[in-house]
Amino acid sequence: MTYTEKLAARISQAETNLCVGIDPRPDQITGDLETFVRSVIEQTAPYAAAFKPNIAYFEAYGAEGVTVLERALADVPSDIPIVLDVKRSDIPETMKYYAEAYFGKWNVDAVTLNGLMGKDSVEPFLQDPAKGIYLLAVTSNPGAADIELQHVGERYVFELIQDFAQNGPDLPGQVGLVVGLTNVSDEVLSRVQDLPLLIPGLGAQGGDLTRLDMHTRQAPNLINSSRSILFGADGTLATRAETARDKIRTAMSHT
Repeated sequence: MTYTEKLAARISQAETNLCVGIDPRPDQITGDLETFVRSVIEQTAPYAAAFKPNIAYFEAYGAEGVTVLERALADVPSDIPIVLDVKRSDIPETMKYYAEAYFGKWNVDAVTLNGLMGKDSVEPFLQDPAKGIYLLAVTSNPGAADIELQHVGERYVFELIQDFAQNGPDLPGQVGLVVGLTNVSDEVLSRVQDLPLLIPGLGAQGGDLTRLDMHTRQAPNLINSSRSILFGADGTLATRAETARDKIRTAMSHT
C-alpha cells in the first residue's frame, strides 16, 4: 500500500480530513510531557485522519522530549498516518541519514521537507512507495512572500518545487505539498497541481477553507489544526478535535 492509499483509506474510514498537530509547547503544558502527548493521541484519534508531531517542540525538552516522541509514535494506531513535521533540508548524503532515522527507525509515514536545496536533496526520502513527503510550497507565514511567491520568469518559485513530484519508477515515494490557507489566492491555487496537500492555517491562524475547491481535487488532503485543539479554552481535547473535524466537514461541503 502506498502512502497516498493509506491516507485515503483513513480519510474514508474516519470520514475526516483533520490532521491533529501535536505541538507540546513547554510554556503551556502543566504536568508531565509524556502524559500530555499520550492524552492528545488517545482523545483525538477518533477524529484524526493523521497526526503531525512537530519535532521542534519535543527537541525543546532535550533528550527527554525526543525519547517521549519516539515512545509515543510507536503507540499510534497503525491505521492512522503519522506526518513528522521536520522541514529538513541538507545535502543528499545527510538527508539519507535523516530518512533512515524517520522512516527506518521511527517508521513514520511521511515527513515535511524544504526542497530549496534541489531535487537531489529530497531523493533519499523517495525510495519507498509506502512513504511520503510534503514539500514546502506556499507556507502560512508572511515570509512566504519573500521567496515562495516570488517569480522566476513566468512561474512562482513554489512551482519549481512542485515539479519534484514528477518522478519515475526509480523514485516511487509519494510527493505532496504544504499549502497554507492564509496565503493562497485564486492565481496561486490555479497553479497548485492535484497532489496530496497538507494545509496549515485552520483555527488559531484564521485560515479560510473556502479558498480551496476540494471538489476539483482527487488527491487526499489534510487540514491541520494544532493550537486550537491542544490549548483551546473550551471543552476537552476530544471535544475540541470533534469541533475542528465538524468545522472542516462544513467548510468542505461548501467549497
